[in-house]
Amino acid sequence: MKKEMLLMAIITLIVVTGCRKNKENSDQTVYAVTSPWVTNTQVSKDYVANIESRKNIEVRAQQEGILQQVYVTEGQQVRAGQPLFRISIVGAQQNVARAKAEAEQARIELQNTTTLTRGQIVSPNAQKMAKAKLNAALADYKLAQIQARLCLISAPFTGVIGSLPKKIGSLVQGGDLLTTLSDNSSLNVYFNISEPEYIDYQQHSAERNKLPLTLILANGSAFSAKGYIQNIAGEFDSSSGNIALRAHFANPKGLLRNGETGTVRINMPLHNVLVIPQQATYEEEDRRYVFVVDGAGYAHSREIKVAFEQPEVFIIAEGVTANDKILLSGVQKVHDGQHVKTRYYTPSEAMKRVQLNAD
Repeated sequence: MKKEMLLMAIITLIVVTGCRKNKENSDQTVYAVTSPWVTNTQVSKDYVANIESRKNIEVRAQQEGILQQVYVTEGQQVRAGQPLFRISIVGAQQNVARAKAEAEQARIELQNTTTLTRGQIVSPNAQKMAKAKLNAALADYKLAQIQARLCLISAPFTGVIGSLPKKIGSLVQGGDLLTTLSDNSSLNVYFNISEPEYIDYQQHSAERNKLPLTLILANGSAFSAKGYIQNIAGEFDSSSGNIALRAHFANPKGLLRNGETGTVRINMPLHNVLVIPQQATYEEEDRRYVFVVDGAGYAHSREIKVAFEQPEVFIIAEGVTANDKILLSGVQKVHDGQHVKTRYYTPSEAMKRVQLNAD
């Protein structure tokens, strides 16, 4: 019995000694702390964008007739004034000839009436009526010429031809769509921003309008030319709560076409902002916190607001100052109010540790 009691005492002593040693070891854990890094940086924000040509029109028939000639192909670059289509308008040339003959007849009648008026054979009113008849005939002749010229449809400006829904020999009505014409030498790129972003933009519009924009294409590559914000829509979209911005991009090589989509990337410079490593934070119920260590070595949980997120770091809007010491390691092990042993790392040293851990 005595032997059993002695054995139990020895086991208890070993367990207690081991616990004390473990507690001593845990108490001796040294946690890394650092301060927020005050620096200049930039953040990128991406917006889905629609690309439109500066000039994009529908080319339509203005008279009924038969599509006689199509001088272009889909996607062809054409010059201003270059013929696109010829429509055979029934009776167009006959109308011109008839109107010309009637105008000539009215001119002769005016000459005869003028002679008779001078001889006082007819009244001056007859001369006035003959002159009015000539003016009407000349107007009809001019209109017939214009209608005849509508047979030939030419490009109003230099651009790229769209699809060609009508084939040679098709009957076309006045107003039928023949093709589209796009001037792709420069482009309008439209994208939407939220109401808070709009307010921020208006407060810094002079600076933001000078920021070059990057257009990311559908294949993920960046468009060679930079763009700039030119205009903002007059009202918000009530269904989405967003408002549209228009940016201008030069397109001298004609790579982009009307109707494409892409992504507008805005790189915004930030000055004297507070940056902390992401690993120094933890999240609870959609809120983010850090541990701030006071002068006596006690860790206190404090909520922070994140302005922007970048790889491995957060840019802080509020919650800490440049003079605070925040826990860099052991965030998941420490609890609020716990006394901790720490080793201080300068912000630059802390960032190097973060980069090494990331690699």
